Amino acid sequence: MIPTFDETHDPARRSWVASANGHAEFPIQNLPFGVFSPEGGSPRGGIAIGDWILDLKGAFDMGLFRGDAEIAAMAASGRKLNPLLELGAGPRRALRRRCFTLLEEMSTERAAVEPLLHPASTCKLHLPTTIGDYTDFYAGIHHAVNVGRQFRPHSPLPPNYKYVPIGYHGRASSIRPSGAEVHRPRGQRKFPNAEVPVFGLTQRLDYELELGVWIGPGNELGRPIPITEADDHIAGLCLLNDWSARDFQAWEYQPLGPFLAKNFMTTVSPWIVTAEALAPFRLAQPPRPRGDPLPLDYLQHSHDQKAGAYAIELVVFLSTEAMRARNLAPHRLSRGTSVDLYWSIAQLITHHTCGGCNLNAADLIGTGTISSSEETGFGSLLELSHGGEKRIALPSGETRAFLEDGDEVIFGGHAHALGRISIGFGACAGTIVPGA
Repeated sequence: MIPTFDETHDPARRSWVASANGHAEFPIQNLPFGVFSPEGGSPRGGIAIGDWILDLKGAFDMGLFRGDAEIAAMAASGRKLNPLLELGAGPRRALRRRCFTLLEEMSTERAAVEPLLHPASTCKLHLPTTIGDYTDFYAGIHHAVNVGRQFRPHSPLPPNYKYVPIGYHGRASSIRPSGAEVHRPRGQRKFPNAEVPVFGLTQRLDYELELGVWIGPGNELGRPIPITEADDHIAGLCLLNDWSARDFQAWEYQPLGPFLAKNFMTTVSPWIVTAEALAPFRLAQPPRPRGDPLPLDYLQHSHDQKAGAYAIELVVFLSTEAMRARNLAPHRLSRGTSVDLYWSIAQLITHHTCGGCNLNAADLIGTGTISSSEETGFGSLLELSHGGEKRIALPSGETRAFLEDGDEVIFGGHAHALGRISIGFGACAGTIVPGA
């Protein structure tokens, strides 16, 4: 699918919602979907606009939509957005365009819409969907090289890495929205010189900086999604933190990959930034280094190579209890870009389904940890601390190699393109609390 542009992408357009103009996350050119509870109210679908949330159920009940936009608004009015994502791009785009018309500066319907806005600061945000399945990939090649070097200095990448988009099936039940506490997990770990493992709390708790991909319409069992159609199944993106217990992972990952090291928690930003809003930020997939094999034919398509990547800047901040007690700002640990993914999102979807696996609406896919080639853009503490050998200095005088109780990790993401209004994803944050 070729990205399409319309009035919603016009950088000159402004909103009568004053806080949206110049907003770092949610200008009128964004309009992401989510599920929120207004103060004293029940969960329902909404759209972020500046520092406010538009109540889609209220707008639907007032009869502000017609045609495909009405169908989509009805689907987005409930406690979860699964019905909206299942409808696909046409109704979703119609609803977004209609909400843009209602919220733009010259709207004649401001009087009807203004009572439907809720201050975001007083609302509770929820997971936007009921997630049936969650798959996490390993598409960040710099992360794969950095981690591989710690275990296999002379051959960091597995031999299949440049041919196969490597992934594993994660745990959907433990995915939580930004702000949920992260309980330090227990499991087995084995010290290098020990003869037997021990059971206890992880001592090497880490984060992983990823993008999450929300699936729109699914596919039937036995019917793969070709690379030419994969874009049609992307409803939108979010930020994703696949928390990791590195000591558990080192002991358990062979031969079947992560288990307890990953299944205790995954955090996502609660807003679905739609494929339509991200259209201006598509760019060419970076060319593979000289000598790397081309993707096999089923993963290769000219359009995906020309516009399969996203220009999204990604940042990670850390705030400790001591820093917050002293009113110190969160410390930036890294800043990178999603352009550093080795595999495109369309390639991940096509490979996921090539054997006949069916995806369902509102399934979630993680890209895998996104790291840049430079240390300033590493996407995990495992990389920044060189496997725990290097401690990171913080403004409070503290140091970290891995996360301690009371630490808060905050992800941020912003899409940028020349001549366009930048849009954001909102925070993806979690605070570590002691394990049971």
